[in-house]
Amino acid sequence: MFILWFNPKALSRSWDASEGERAPFLRNEPVRLTPAWEGSNLPNDTLNLKGIAMDLVPPKDKWNLIYLTLILHGLGTLTAWNMLITAKDYFVSYKLANAPLYAENLMPYMGWAAQVPNLIFSWINIFVEIGGDLTTRIVWSLCLEVVMLVVTVIFAMVDSSEWPVIFFWVTMVTVFLLCGSNAIFQNSVYGVSARLPPQYTGAVVLGSNIAGTLVVFLNWASDEFTQSHRTSAIYYFICGIFVLLICFDTYFALPLNRFYRYHVTLQERTLQVNPTLATNNPPVKQKTPYGLIFRQGFIQFYNVFLTFFVTLTVFPTIHSDIKPMSTDFFGNQFTRITCFLTFNAMAMIGSITASLWRYPTPRWLSVFTTLRILFIPLFLLCNYQPLGKQRTLPVLINNDWVYWVMAIVMGWSSGHGSSLGMMYVGGTVAPEHAATAGMLGAAMLVTGIVSGITFSCFSPSFVSLGAWSSM
Repeated sequence: MFILWFNPKALSRSWDASEGERAPFLRNEPVRLTPAWEGSNLPNDTLNLKGIAMDLVPPKDKWNLIYLTLILHGLGTLTAWNMLITAKDYFVSYKLANAPLYAENLMPYMGWAAQVPNLIFSWINIFVEIGGDLTTRIVWSLCLEVVMLVVTVIFAMVDSSEWPVIFFWVTMVTVFLLCGSNAIFQNSVYGVSARLPPQYTGAVVLGSNIAGTLVVFLNWASDEFTQSHRTSAIYYFICGIFVLLICFDTYFALPLNRFYRYHVTLQERTLQVNPTLATNNPPVKQKTPYGLIFRQGFIQFYNVFLTFFVTLTVFPTIHSDIKPMSTDFFGNQFTRITCFLTFNAMAMIGSITASLWRYPTPRWLSVFTTLRILFIPLFLLCNYQPLGKQRTLPVLINNDWVYWVMAIVMGWSSGHGSSLGMMYVGGTVAPEHAATAGMLGAAMLVTGIVSGITFSCFSPSFVSLGAWSSM
């Protein structure tokens, strides 16, 4: 987000000897934004927050514009990745048809190419200031994502049937750069939302869950209305570009909103008036106490990590390979409905319920997230049939309705628990450290994803152990 730079005199308290101490107001002095919005001929009253009592009369988020904007940015954080995995048939059956070995290993390679840089850049982004502020990180990461998607669209239009291996490795490099820049964008957005009330962090999580649901419907529609893998892939990637460009535009409009400016200004004002932050040499930047922040927010970081670890262990590796016990249960749409649509829709609903019903409380959320570990053995006991493996573990949950109810609860608890964890992160530390805590929470989110994906690789071997055949 944009950083508001004030003349320190504008942060002084107003005093009246005859009336006693009054509520602090911002004085009507010029405000310089980065980029310089004061050069856009806006009214002075708008730029100077005239009439806003910082302590007593906080402005409202009119028409929920900031909330909706952060939902959109949450949508942008997962759009590119969802576009890539949804276009699996395009890669496997169309682009890599002449290279079966690469086609068979596409998803594992793509998963690691996406998540390893995501993990690396998420942590680097916390400790290394790229350009010094969140605005620079978000702008440049979005620009690089758009460029990579443009490259992907161009390759979709080009006939690569004569050089599929080159196409494969170019795609891996593209995915690496795309998801690496997306990692910077993602945890920078969480850092920005941490400056606002907790429900605005939940809005980012809600947006990321909406992304999956929308892409499932796009995939379904493409199967119904077009048989061309090439055409559907082009539409997917163009939609991703469109979403990212909207994120870019709306981000630059945020400083025009009074509600957003109020909270950013309040944070800046807190830094100025907090005596524990005073130094004899103000130009020298204070060292961020990462250790203190991590200790204070450890429980919520644990909740975020564990929620995504369990979710990514089960979904989509185990979840998508569970077969129906009855052929009449949703027919040939069984996996699409019970796995992809159910998980994404329920995760989206879970994000909404977290905003409306903040339970469990911060103290008890760890119980909720720890109990979710039970989903891993429960889904393995369903009719999970991994590709290329002979299952020897007995199928103990052999009712399709029971499996679907489990899928519903797992999806909802993922959205609800992850949203609550991210919303609680900012409240565990001092206001001046909220942005750093938000970025740490996002890094723990990605760490949970990578750990879950890695652990899920052992699932096929676990259900195929020879010891199970003797039971």
